[in-house]
Amino acid sequence: MNLKTVSRYVGYALLVSALFMLLSLGVSLLNGRDSGYVPLLVSFLITFIFGVFPFIFVRRTNAITLKEGYLIITLSWLLSFVFGMLPYALWGGPFTVSNAWFESVSGFTTTGATILDDVEALPLSLIFWRSSTHFIGGLGVVVFLLLIIPNTSPVKLRLTNMELSNLSKGSYSVRTNRTVYIFAYVYLGLMVLALVCYLLAGMSLFDATCHAFSICAAGGFSSRNLSIASFNSPVIEVMTTVLMLLSSIHFELLFLAVVNRSLKPMNNPVLKAYLLWLLVCMVSLTLILKLDGAVNSWLLAFHYASFQTISTASTTGFSVVDYSGWPVFANTIILSLALVCACAGSPSGGIKADRILIALKSIGRQTNRILHPSSVNEVKLGDRYFRDSEVYPHLIYIMLYGLLLMISVVLSVVCGVNAHSSIAASISSLGNVGPAVQELGGFGSFNPLPASAKFLYSFDMFLGRIEIYPVLAVFTMLADRRHRGA
Repeated sequence: MNLKTVSRYVGYALLVSALFMLLSLGVSLLNGRDSGYVPLLVSFLITFIFGVFPFIFVRRTNAITLKEGYLIITLSWLLSFVFGMLPYALWGGPFTVSNAWFESVSGFTTTGATILDDVEALPLSLIFWRSSTHFIGGLGVVVFLLLIIPNTSPVKLRLTNMELSNLSKGSYSVRTNRTVYIFAYVYLGLMVLALVCYLLAGMSLFDATCHAFSICAAGGFSSRNLSIASFNSPVIEVMTTVLMLLSSIHFELLFLAVVNRSLKPMNNPVLKAYLLWLLVCMVSLTLILKLDGAVNSWLLAFHYASFQTISTASTTGFSVVDYSGWPVFANTIILSLALVCACAGSPSGGIKADRILIALKSIGRQTNRILHPSSVNEVKLGDRYFRDSEVYPHLIYIMLYGLLLMISVVLSVVCGVNAHSSIAASISSLGNVGPAVQELGGFGSFNPLPASAKFLYSFDMFLGRIEIYPVLAVFTMLADRRHRGA
């Protein structure tokens, strides 16, 4: 394994972070060099030096091995977390080492959970950096790298195959190296659409930019303590609901719908099942809120229910109401949304609706096979048939996801978190949802939790964002090297 080659490509990821630190410095200068100026300046210099260093001493190569590719992906994310926490740690205030690390990981993984009880106490430059980590992480640290590498390079094809899961690529009808550009086009398009909508609705340019970064990334960081509720605008809330829904749909479907000027691409079995599931959850939450007396009108109950349903399923995590006091059954529905989440091919986390649908169809196929042993039964989604070899990885992923979730809950309890919060926080962190339920939901923060729990949930966020397998591959490589060394 050539670590020099790995360091060169990881350097790209650090330079992306350095660029957005530089933009945050510009925000500081526009605000008369606020208190975030020096921390961001020092962080920019350190990140830039470490990012550009490999380009000076390491020769460019167009050949990487499979192991080097997985190491590039894993290190790009981990080092982005490390250098991304520098502005927080250097600024101080509530940012202890564990808090700075948690906020950085939550930002880059687009989870949106926070340790901040008072976001508005931060200087605007640091709030901008915080939102920028969402923008970087939503598009993907490695996707930025792939956009820079020439199409003719075999490195690009190999990293694309490893960075984008088979589930995400399965729906694409174009060449593999084009999927990166499609994702980037739709991602930037959603960001611009959100920015324009928010400006027209009356947000300031700063607030609109920060929230647009969160929307396109399906993150949850806001520039205000009360999230979207702070604007007290039904128009902004409805806009946000629609934008969150768009960000949770497979990006190729959105791309084809716009390019072809037709809604036919939306005739997708996964999308239809996903929308049906959202509708059922919305109606259920509406009935619970109104019949329980949590709200006074059916319209307001549906508004809160639809916003929270889509916010959780898309893993965006914005709020328009403090739902920490909602009935237990309502919280159960929210946790189920946080467990499955949205469609593959979007910035959202979780198991994904695609895998759940494949699993359900696999159960139906196995049942038919028992009743009719001689019949031929295959899993079918739309016009695509899945062979057993294509189904098994998704079923194994669901089992692995559940196993990691159980381990996280047990370790959370060991760290001193109560059982209910352990379940909610683990589901939220592994699914990259952000806010959980009760004291960790709505406008709450993760600040009161022990430092050990924050590191644990940070690891959950990381695993959820890169979909587990790359980390397992790197751990396997390290274990194999140690075994051979012994």
